[in-house]
Amino acid sequence: MIKEFEIKTNDKYELIDITEKIKKIVSGVKEGICLVYVPHATSSIIINENYDPNICRDIINFLKEVILEGKWLHDKIDGNAAAHIKSAILGPSESIPIKDGKLLLGTWQAIMIADWDGPKKRRIIVQVIECM
Repeated sequence: MIKEFEIKTNDKYELIDITEKIKKIVSGVKEGICLVYVPHATSSIIINENYDPNICRDIINFLKEVILEGKWLHDKIDGNAAAHIKSAILGPSESIPIKDGKLLLGTWQAIMIADWDGPKKRRIIVQVIECM
């Protein structure tokens, strides 16, 4: 089964928790794997803590400090090379096991879309592979 939805980001750099949307998609699945994928070259899907909002700020601030803007060859084309590099390092997808209709996430883990070149509309594709 494949489901899609869109998220509108509001800032240039933003982490948005999409865990509840994913939980609804997998709720009827007894056992399987959930693949969450973003088909954009300047966004990522990550799993990390979202209980303390400072974690999200720390991730954004760290990547802004380490991957500086305006110094890359691709910037001559559209000025977003740093966003491409951040996305390439973090990756466009995550896979999460499902058991009894629940994502097997840790206590503090959340599934988030990371946008490095917003604000934009971002498409998220969720594929659920059910085990028999």
